[in-house]
This record gives sequence, C-alpha cells and structure tokens, in this order.
Amino acid sequence: ERRRRQGLRVVPEVARVLGTSLDVAEIFDQLAAAVRPVLDFDIMAASLIEPDGMKAWVHVADAGSAPEQADRLEDYSFTARAMSGESVLIRECESELDATYPADRKILEDGLRSFVAVPLIFGATVRGLFGFGKRQPGWFDENDREVVEEIAQHVVVAIQHQRLAEEQRRLAIAEGRAAQLEQRVQQLRGALSERYGFGQILGQAPSLREALARAAQVAPQETPVLLTGESGTGKELVAQAIHYASRRADGPCVAINCAALPEGLIESELFGHERGAFTGADKQKPGRFELAAGGTLFLDEVGELAASVQAKLLRVLQEREFQRVGGTATLKADFRLIVATNRNLTDAMARGQFREDLYYRLSVFSIHLPPLRERGDDVVLLAQEVVRRLGERMGKGEPGLSRDARDLLVTYPWPGNIRELQNAIERALIVSDGGLITAAQLGLTRKGLQSAEASYPGVPMPPAVTSQDAAAATLQELERHAITDALAKAKGNKTQAAGALGITRMRLYTKLKRLGLRSQ
Repeated sequence: ERRRRQGLRVVPEVARVLGTSLDVAEIFDQLAAAVRPVLDFDIMAASLIEPDGMKAWVHVADAGSAPEQADRLEDYSFTARAMSGESVLIRECESELDATYPADRKILEDGLRSFVAVPLIFGATVRGLFGFGKRQPGWFDENDREVVEEIAQHVVVAIQHQRLAEEQRRLAIAEGRAAQLEQRVQQLRGALSERYGFGQILGQAPSLREALARAAQVAPQETPVLLTGESGTGKELVAQAIHYASRRADGPCVAINCAALPEGLIESELFGHERGAFTGADKQKPGRFELAAGGTLFLDEVGELAASVQAKLLRVLQEREFQRVGGTATLKADFRLIVATNRNLTDAMARGQFREDLYYRLSVFSIHLPPLRERGDDVVLLAQEVVRRLGERMGKGEPGLSRDARDLLVTYPWPGNIRELQNAIERALIVSDGGLITAAQLGLTRKGLQSAEASYPGVPMPPAVTSQDAAAATLQELERHAITDALAKAKGNKTQAAGALGITRMRLYTKLKRLGLRSQ
C-alpha cells in the first residue's frame, strides 16, 4: 500500500508536465523523466489506433528510437483484453506471450521481459495503448498497473486538449482562407458588376436611357424579359447588366445563340443529354438549363427556335422542370430567363412561325433597344470609346477622330449598328498612321446611293463614279478622293490640307507618295 501511495504521488507532477504544452509528443521526454523515479522503466510508449491499424505516436526508451511503424493491434495476443478496456500486466514475457503473434515475437526479440499496458479510452472507445516495459522479469506489479492507469487518464485528457487545439487552428486557418476567398469573390463580383453594370452602357439618347431605366426596374425581379431590337444594338450587354443587378448575380449567366445551332443540336444544348442518347453521345452532358442553375439563362435570337423546341421550352417555363435528352430523371429548372430577338415576333405568330402561348410567356416585360442611327450623337461617344479601347490594344494609342469622320459617323445609317461601328473603327486603326482617324479610313459606303452627290461628308466621290461604283469603292480609293478634295479646297496648300484631314504635313506627303498622287 505504501508503494502504491508513493507511486500515485507522481500523478500531480504528470498533470503539471502535460499541462505545459498542447503538443503531447513534444513534452513526452519530460513526462518520462517525471515517471521514471517511480517505475524505473526501460521503454515508455504510446500508440494511437488509426483506420489502418496502430500508429506509433511517441516512443521513449533507454536505447533505440521510435519505430517507423507500430505493430497492428491484432498482432498482439492480448488484443481482446485491451480492446475491452482491461489493463494488461505481463510479469514474464517469455512464458505469458505467444511468439506466434508477430507483435509478441517482436517484444521478445527486443529483450523485454515484463511490461504493463493500459488502453487509452476516449469516451467509451479504446483509441490507443500506453505502457512501460522492462528488460527484467517480474518488474511491474498491481500497484504499478494502478499508477499507469492514473497516468493514462491524464494522457487522454492531454491528447483531447491537443486535438481540440489542432481543430481550432484548422478552423481558424479555414475561416481565414474562407474570408480571403469571400473577399476575392466580392472583389470579382464588384468588378463584374462594374464591367457589366448599367453604368458601363454608353449613350445619352432618350430612347436608350428609357430602355435602360426599364431594365433596371425589372432586374431585381424573377420576371422573364424580352429584349427586342436590330442585330448589334447591345441586347446581350443589357441582358448581362440585368443579371448582375439581380438577386441571382452570384450565379452564372449562361448565354446561347439559338440561330447558331442546327435544329438537331439545339435541344441537346438546352436540355443536355444522357450517354447513348444518340450517335456520338459517348458521355452524359449537362445542358444550358442545368448550367444556369441559380443564375440567368440568356437565349439570343429566340425567334429562330424550331416549333418542336418552342413547345418544350414552354413546358419548362410552365412546369419549372425538365429531362435530359434520352433520360428519365426529372430535374428542376432554377434560372431566370432573358430572351432576345431581332425579329418581329408578332408577325412571326401571324405566319404561324412562333407559338402564341410561348410569346406571352416570354413577353411579360419587353424592352426595345433603339438602333444606332436613332441615337444621334451617341455614335460619336461610342466611337471615341472604341477608339480608346482598340487603340490601346493594337498599340495605336488614342488617335481621336477628325471632323469629317465625326460627320460621317452621325449621318451613316449603321445597318449593322454597334457591331458595324466596332468593325469600322478597327479597320481604320489598322490603316491609320497614328494621326486623327479620317472618314476615308473608316471605309464606309452606303448601298443604294442615287447619285454621286449623296456621298458622305468628308468622303467626296469623283464625278465619274456612279452609285454602283460607290458601293464597291475601296478604302484606298476613298482615301485618294478625300486627299484630292482636301488639296483642291486648300488650293494646293499642304499644311491646310493636312489640317483638314487631321494628319501632319509629313504624313500627308507619305500618303501622297503611297497613293501615287503628285505632291506639287
């Protein structure tokens, strides 16, 4: 009894040592030093049970070091006793162990003659073993077993504290990363909203501002939106602005041009398909309905949908569910729908080309975007922005627009709208020598001119050029005519002619030489 009491006196010191660090392995040597005066062991070891068996967690010995891998629990002859929560006292290893068990055989080979091992119990589950060994037989007794059981309880508490601290550190790291990701998402979301927001749509024409005001009104709602207008008027840009101003801004904005795909593929693109649904369908593919989940689906040129696809789209809008092509599973349709068309859907309905019931589903809120020719001075504002953006990308700087170019931009009918404007500016920048962009460099001709007198300001046509010739006039010819006319008006004064064309005098000489015009 006296020896038992003496042994238990070490427990407070064990608790103190274990309380000095949240890394038990780090202070295991100190623990060994505190316990050694009482147990005088040769080996002290602790192992934790992992899914793949026993893991050598820490190991202290007079000679030798921790094994790279601990023995599996089932390799001990006393496994059943330990797993039931029973402490194991072996007074004489040679007689009490079974060498047919690999772990028992290893103990004998290491020269241990006696040991005491107690289970590490977490809650009601055995999660490891903790024990002491001696190279002399009969070294440990029942009193020592009780002391080791007390120490083991403190080791369990220390390990639990360590794991809790590690989990808190992991959570803190995860929360920190999550906060960084959230901040990055907010930055990207802000950048997207700024890039695609209504404020990025240039123009002051009343018809455009009215259309954008209506778009801003409907953006927070789930209502389907029908965008109408000629090709190139910016319908997709407005659709993106609606998406990023909506409650679905965090979700995807998925766009598809219904006119760009043949009838045989459009259904698969919208609904997706299962593997083997048709020839070439070698794997399952999600459709745009699925990809747009939680966000917005933009169907451009919706008036080009085949009648069979129109009927299926109507059902999706009514039932809010769909099936992949070749599939039987019913999927939920969770997207906000925005459609666009450059066709008159009312006329299409009258001709039986567009379903009336689908039209009324789509046209709950219609927004018409005006063509560029009806937006007045907006065309110059847009052209300046395109010059700035493309000029920077093409390494041309920001050359600006000459007066004749501005006049031409305002009077040209722009059948291709903003898309045609962008093409004209890019074409002008390619041939530009770095000065102001001229009307001739824009390379614009109006089909159906009735006479040479109907030419655009700043791009005079020679008397011999007919309306048909004007439509086919090349950029070089237009440039030649513009320079010739400027020189004529300036009575041969190169400086004045260059100023009228928006270029330098030396650049005018270069053009005269390149075009084969006399410089005198």
